[in-house]
Order: sequence, then C-alpha cells, then structure tokens
Amino acid sequence: MVNRNPTNLLRKHLGKHSVVPCLGRSSAVSYSTKASEQTTKEEMRKDISTVEDPFDAPTYNIPEKPVTFAEGASYSVIILAGLGIAALAAYGVFKELIFEPKEYKIFGKALERVQNDSQVTVRIGSPVSGYGQESRNRAARQRVPNRVWTDEDGIEHVEVNFYIRGPHGFGKVYAEMFRDQADRKWKFTYLIVEIKSPSHAQLLLESYVPA
Repeated sequence: MVNRNPTNLLRKHLGKHSVVPCLGRSSAVSYSTKASEQTTKEEMRKDISTVEDPFDAPTYNIPEKPVTFAEGASYSVIILAGLGIAALAAYGVFKELIFEPKEYKIFGKALERVQNDSQVTVRIGSPVSGYGQESRNRAARQRVPNRVWTDEDGIEHVEVNFYIRGPHGFGKVYAEMFRDQADRKWKFTYLIVEIKSPSHAQLLLESYVPA
C-alpha cells in the first residue's frame, strides 16, 4: 500500500524537523503583527478625530452668560439716558436755527427801525450795522445783551441793548418791547439811540403811550 499522507511524505524528505508547525507559527505571528498595526492605526485615527480645532474653540465653546433682570434694566436706563441727551441737544439746535429767540427778534425790529430813521443816518451815515458787544470776537459780537420778564398783568417784556455803526460814526441803542395781549403783536415801550461819535446826541425814536 502506498502511503499518500502529505505529512509523512514531508517527514520522509526533510527528516525529523518538520516545518509545518513553523509555518503555522509564522502565520500566527504575521497575523498578530498586522492586527496590532491595524489597531494602532485605528487608535491614531481616533486620536486625530478627537483633537479639537483651536480656532473653533473661541467661537463655539464660549458659554452664554444669562442676562439678569437688573442688568437688562440698567442697560435700558443707559440707552434711554443717551437718547434723552441726544434729543435735548437736537432740540436746542433746532430751536436755535428754526425758532428765532425773542431777544433776537426784538433786536431785529429795533435795528430795522434805527436803520430807517433819518435822525440816525444823518449823523453816522448809511448803511447802519448792529452788533451785540464791542469786541473782535465774532461770538461776542453776535451775543445781544437782553432781559426777558413777565409783569404782574401777565404781559411779556423783552429788553435789549446793542451797538450801531455807520460810515461816519457809531452809537448805542436801548430798546424794550412788549407783546400786546389784544393783537399778540410786539410793540415798543421805548427806543433810544445814543450817538457817541462824531458828536454826542440822544434820540428818542419810540415811546409807548397807552391809549
């Protein structure tokens, strides 16, 4: 009978030292090495995937701080206060530019009356200009000294004084006007022009006489 067992044939040719167990061990070692490498690669992938982007942390990891009622109320008060200050400033500018103050209105009426009076122009010449104070400062020249008050009868009065100048001389004007309750128009209580140059003179241009 012919022995066809592969193991016996292999032993016959190679002797006592069979390589079959060695081949099995090499295969086991190779498999173990590959498994270890695969595990290491998977762990590296996990480590890489779990690393956070440092640039995303400030954007996405900032915890939201809840705003308390007191903080919200304080912010509202600050905002309302700022809006109030802005509104007052805007109203002041609007009033200055759109609504002419009473003292400047009276100044304009008195200056126009003086400019059209021949007693004045014959002494200081024409045209006649008016300004608030004797100063080179523009703001001071535009500031007209005045006094505003209401008498015991509820009638509003405005008093102004200012300087005038013409080609041949200069002087000072004293004027007072009141708002007539009957027709609500401004009327002169008095209008006095004191010519200082070239020669001194005092002119009474308006004087109120009750009807």
